[in-house]
Amino acid sequence: MSKFLLQSLAAAALVALVSMPAQAHLVTYYATLTGAAEDPPNLSPATGMAAVVIDDENSTMRVIANFSGLLGTVTVAHIHCCTAVAGVGNVGTATMIPSFPGFPAGVLSGSYDQTFDMSLGSSWRPGFVTANGGTTATAFSALMLGLDNGKAYFNLHSAAFPGGEIRGFFAVSEPGSLTLAAAALGLAGATLRRRSA
Repeated sequence: MSKFLLQSLAAAALVALVSMPAQAHLVTYYATLTGAAEDPPNLSPATGMAAVVIDDENSTMRVIANFSGLLGTVTVAHIHCCTAVAGVGNVGTATMIPSFPGFPAGVLSGSYDQTFDMSLGSSWRPGFVTANGGTTATAFSALMLGLDNGKAYFNLHSAAFPGGEIRGFFAVSEPGSLTLAAAALGLAGATLRRRSA
């Protein structure tokens, strides 16, 4: 492959990256789960991580969680939204109740990974939909706004802590599609440097 062709490919990747906003639909939010983050805080030694990947183009939400060291076995897990102040307080559940389908129950540690169609009423707590415009689309917008502003949290409830053993407020990461584009651009640049040498 000629140097000119590789430079053209790198330039095309850069143009694609700059003009991608219409395609940047994936946003990832992360939360570190601890007992200290509960309200009120508790002394659970358990730790965990939760992430949600929002695809606003396709109205989906992927939920990923890992946890270990719980003092009580898992009863339910879900996302709450939207607190009055970022990073603090308690508020009702936004997602389906009592728990995410298939979330590990009766265990002290585990992991979870499932994608939900947020255009379906079954993906929501009905009261959250009613309180946020009455449609799944308006509920999805409200949840995304809560996630963007640090007012949504993942809560893992256990037999030892029925109100929640570990939780964490979500913080936004960069859009996933921009990360992929940057990786592709880096690969094109690395290939160009190898060929030039």
